[in-house]
Amino acid sequence: MDKAILLDNVSIVLVDTKTPANIGATARCMMNMGLSHLVLVRPPKDPSHEAAKLAAGTDIILDRMQAFSTLREAVADYGLVLGTSRQKGRLRTNIRTPHDAAYTIIALLPQHRVAIVFGNEVNGLEREDLALCHEFISIPSSAAFPSLNISHAVMIVAYNLFRASSISFTPNGQELARSETIEHFYRHLQKVLVDIAFLDRNESERMMFTLRQIFGRSRLSKRDVAVLRGILTAVERVAEPPRG
Repeated sequence: MDKAILLDNVSIVLVDTKTPANIGATARCMMNMGLSHLVLVRPPKDPSHEAAKLAAGTDIILDRMQAFSTLREAVADYGLVLGTSRQKGRLRTNIRTPHDAAYTIIALLPQHRVAIVFGNEVNGLEREDLALCHEFISIPSSAAFPSLNISHAVMIVAYNLFRASSISFTPNGQELARSETIEHFYRHLQKVLVDIAFLDRNESERMMFTLRQIFGRSRLSKRDVAVLRGILTAVERVAEPPRG
């Protein structure tokens, strides 16, 4: 498949970006590496057109840029959502380097859209947004100064994708469920686990994050989700108290 067509299925998603200048700088990095889909979640106001100034020569990216109020809405149609995170928290297990992630992504692109999500300049992605990511990318950096500018982080990930797209590969062939479909499954799973008293209604977040990691490693297909939800429905029927 042509490299340009292949990379057209990748979107860079910026969440809660603090400065419009970083949006423009990111657009330039994307253009350098053959990426063209930029998605913003809760973007900052830009009365001075800083993004356009920093994105000189990449108007096509800013013109087709999309904006959403939540990450859940932004990634609903994607088959794989990768979050970038410098913090390798105890509960985050599906972590790849940019190099390894690139080959995984490229093999999926003939059939799927892939979103790569970056958090804000100060705190990165919030926990509720991390929960929406199926896998994670962590960029190795010096312990003395590990923090990267967003556009620099995007460039590292995009460069690895660009390099990987030039190498012959075998398409994965796996039919992944859309992110929205998987989120419906997680809500159904949480409800059932609360109903059968496996989870406490007010303290379920940590366990659900762990369960998301487990299922995230499996890369669920549409059929997988249908089977799992069928099991949950059967559990609901058995667990439902008798009427009358």
